[in-house]
Amino acid sequence: MPIAILEARVVARVAGPDATHFLDNLLTSNVPAPGGARYSALLTPQGKIVADMIVVGTEGGFRLDVPRTTLDELMKRLRLYRLRAKIELGVLEDLAIAVAWDGAEPLVDTFAYDDPRLPELGRRFILPAAEAAQIVMVPEAEWHAHRTRLGVPEGGLDFLYGDAFPHEADMDQLHGIDFGKGCYVGQEIVSRMQHRGTARTRIIPFAVCGPPPSPGTEITSGGKTMGRVGSGINGRLLGLVRLDRIADARTGGHAIEADGATLVPEKLNWADFAIPGTESVA
Repeated sequence: MPIAILEARVVARVAGPDATHFLDNLLTSNVPAPGGARYSALLTPQGKIVADMIVVGTEGGFRLDVPRTTLDELMKRLRLYRLRAKIELGVLEDLAIAVAWDGAEPLVDTFAYDDPRLPELGRRFILPAAEAAQIVMVPEAEWHAHRTRLGVPEGGLDFLYGDAFPHEADMDQLHGIDFGKGCYVGQEIVSRMQHRGTARTRIIPFAVCGPPPSPGTEITSGGKTMGRVGSGINGRLLGLVRLDRIADARTGGHAIEADGATLVPEKLNWADFAIPGTESVA
């Protein structure tokens, strides 16, 4: 029943009378009611991900469960968009984020919320950093191994901030985009990709024999680059790849490789897009 402290995450705060309206006009999903949590992202006007996050509703405002590496850019842009909105922005460095999965007992006296991306990812907690230091926990790497087994991407490891579209990071499959909501930054690009079905590049899992190649290693087939390696554990990795080139490799009888290792695409049970080579046989 593992519990890990996510040192790579930090808690930001958005509060005040205009907080709901402010975030709804910026983020890819509607903000949650108090006690709820939603997966979401702030995009560039060109539709690229600046920061993805879990937005947690509280009385009087929101806590943003965000990657530490995106914090400065996220806060810079929130301040830029604030204008005359009656909001308060801040970073709560005295708080920590923990995650428990596989039936781990919940932590007491903490703010808890289910991971909104996928139930199997477990339950997350915001708690004082001093209390987090006292928890008997597993290394954060075990959490990343768990999400890698589930096929769930992590920004900075499986896609690059400022370079990837939400569809490429599978945010449309992980409840990170509300396609029925009104305008938000980058909304036109995201809607166009959804309605035209133009998301050819996706993060998908691959089986690999033994240890995976290093993150960033090129994935190739028939002499053509089709993507790059992301997170990996023994026997499995995630890769950001062109799906049409997987189909080309299959048609041409070419192996998919990374640093000499053969990769075999695997099915994502929670996704509704087709991955060539993983079709069920009747």
